[in-house]
Amino acid sequence: MFALVTSVRLLFMVSMASIFASPWAYSAALPVARGAAEDPSTDPFYQPPAGFESTAPGTILRERSIVASFFGLIPDPVEAHQLLYRTTAINGSAIATVTTIFKPPFAKTDRFISFHTAYDSSATICDPSYNYQLGSVQTDLISSVEMFIMEAYLLLGYIVASPDYEGPDAAFSPGHLEGMGVLDGMRAVTNFNETLGLSANPMIIGTGYSGGAIATGWAASLQPSYAPDLDIKGWVQGGTPANLTATMLYIDDTAFSGFLPAAVAGLAKPSAYGAELSSVINSVLTPLGKSKYEFAQSNCAVADLLEFPEMSLLSTSIQTLGAGLIRQPTVASVLNQNIMGLYKNQTPTAPVFIYHAAQDEIIPYADASTLVDSWCSYGASVNFTTYGNGGHVTTEIVGLPDAVQFVEAAFAGEATSGCHRNTELNNTLNPIALGVELEPILSELINALAIAGKNDENIIQNLNVLKNSI
Repeated sequence: MFALVTSVRLLFMVSMASIFASPWAYSAALPVARGAAEDPSTDPFYQPPAGFESTAPGTILRERSIVASFFGLIPDPVEAHQLLYRTTAINGSAIATVTTIFKPPFAKTDRFISFHTAYDSSATICDPSYNYQLGSVQTDLISSVEMFIMEAYLLLGYIVASPDYEGPDAAFSPGHLEGMGVLDGMRAVTNFNETLGLSANPMIIGTGYSGGAIATGWAASLQPSYAPDLDIKGWVQGGTPANLTATMLYIDDTAFSGFLPAAVAGLAKPSAYGAELSSVINSVLTPLGKSKYEFAQSNCAVADLLEFPEMSLLSTSIQTLGAGLIRQPTVASVLNQNIMGLYKNQTPTAPVFIYHAAQDEIIPYADASTLVDSWCSYGASVNFTTYGNGGHVTTEIVGLPDAVQFVEAAFAGEATSGCHRNTELNNTLNPIALGVELEPILSELINALAIAGKNDENIIQNLNVLKNSI
């Protein structure tokens, strides 16, 4: 968490400077605010009209203009729209979700970027489409902060669309659902081309980091079969949770275990695997486990992290199966369906740029490397950059220039074909490498203090002071 807040502060300062130095910083052409943003659970815009089930995936069901903002307070002087569009649940039924479109002045009109923020939450109040609006209560810090990364693409003249890819019930972590949500969001933006001034069949690149890389990786995997109509030029994904089981075991009982209740809740949502999984989950949760499960369904990622640090999902205090949970047949089946790169028919056909920190303390590096090997063996073109120093959060920031460079090359049709690996920041004498190296060290310090402090009241008190101060 220290690394998260430190990186957020740095990114905020740098990005705010770039925003107010931008050529449209003081534009008088801002749209008129509609009033305070409304919770997606009560906002009628999010409710699909009768009969939408018969429409094609990507069909626009509703549209509106909004005032986009930073942290719900500072207007982002770009043209902004929201579309409710039809997409598809895990079982193939029709569902609807929202994408938010940002169009800068002097936009390139033959292309756009689909930006998949890591909102990592199983509550609809955390939807990016809500948090992007002026007057919204900032429930999801992650998507609000990642707006500054999105701003880099807007400053380069790209139209950017950011979908609520978790769908109408905020299903965090089921890859097929999120992938289809991304692809249908791209279709919806393409169908909105006349209003945006886009060409009829625009070029597209999808990008996402961490939780957003689940959506990106699965969209890349499913696109050849689910949405071959889209003109995809490339994919960018970093800190990729390619294997949900391995990720769960990696962060269980650590400072980042708060992601786990949200992921379980997300997998058991009705649009995901609720029909088969929810009864199993409800039957094994203890009263303590149920309280954490319910908390995750009404709160966002940062609140989850603060609520559940050093919690073990595999403890019998949480669920009665203990370590046997991941071997329970229904649970194991669902988890196996969420491993990227298993099947040749789920291989991206557009070039992919993947980047990951070797010391990533949240998402296992080995799984990203395995994914690269798998996709390459199936004939994909993958550029894989390893950051030899730094951790999960800092790598998203440090890797941005390489991601932008790939985007520019892919749009120009100049992305390298074949598979290539390289390592950056592997020399700790490099000042940037030395700085980012602090993130995994500080994360391990918090974990060590927490473990030691389980039987030491003085350390528990000091750990609480540390967490509250950051």
